[in-house]
Amino acid sequence: MAGGIRIGVTLGDPAGVGPDLVARVLASDGDEGVVVFGDRRVLAQAAARAGVALPARVVEVTRLEGVVPGRPDARAGAAQVAYLEEAVAAASRGEIDALCTAPINKALCKAAGFDFPGHTEFLAERLGAGRVAMMIAGPHLRVVPATIHLALSEVPAALADGLAETLVLTVRALGGAFGVARPRVAVCGLNPHAGEAGHFGDEEARIIAPAIARAHDLLAGDPPFVLDGPHVPDAIFRAAAAPPFGDGRYDAVVGMYHDQALIPVKLVDFEEAVNVTLGLPIVRTSPDHGVAYEVAGTPRARTTSFAAALALARRLGAARAALR
Repeated sequence: MAGGIRIGVTLGDPAGVGPDLVARVLASDGDEGVVVFGDRRVLAQAAARAGVALPARVVEVTRLEGVVPGRPDARAGAAQVAYLEEAVAAASRGEIDALCTAPINKALCKAAGFDFPGHTEFLAERLGAGRVAMMIAGPHLRVVPATIHLALSEVPAALADGLAETLVLTVRALGGAFGVARPRVAVCGLNPHAGEAGHFGDEEARIIAPAIARAHDLLAGDPPFVLDGPHVPDAIFRAAAAPPFGDGRYDAVVGMYHDQALIPVKLVDFEEAVNVTLGLPIVRTSPDHGVAYEVAGTPRARTTSFAAALALARRLGAARAALR
């Protein structure tokens, strides 16, 4: 296996686009060191549609019959939860170094007893991680939302509770597995014009600036880095994005809430953006899109984001192994 890195791949929703992506990407990019947690029959049907070989290693978690791409039923929710549980169990046993997850249908998972908002929270709980964060990494821009699935009214309290730790995770991830020699991280304000000296809100002075100061204290003794803000939200992403979209002045931007961070990266890097979970004991990546029922089982399912997610899992897994 290449570099000794062992990568687990979960199939996601068996009626979604996951089986098509997994079959096609592993056939084109190679499946050395990869084990798929899923359903052999479903994956074989996807491989046959694409005219490619079945991946070499498949852990058969379910044996579903009559799955129709684009038409999920109650079995799909239980199946995708089971794939995740089996992969996490393998990670806990030290059998895989990285995990690349195909998209899940959160509503179906919840109906099947999945008591988490998404992959990130599930993996943190199951793998015993403390603070975790979600990074969306593209070729032109990396962003980290400091809060994820929250109503906007709940964001300030959540920032007061965990923003400093999210900033630390971001700096250390860039300087660690991402291999950035001197990480440069910009921190967004919450309000228009970053509050404009309190005229449009005081969260910048009351919450964000103290969190940045706290992060600097927690990072004392780390290799050199830049961590500054709070910056005006509508300007900082252009300053951070790599050319031709921006000036490339930062390696990542930490946004204060889900849409503030994700809209810019999906605008400039939609096809190649990858979801990376920071703070886990293993590398975890995922394509930055959903189950895409409308194209499941058809040649229109685009593999770009999943291929990028698998490639990044390999790269980050190898880098993390080298740091040990």
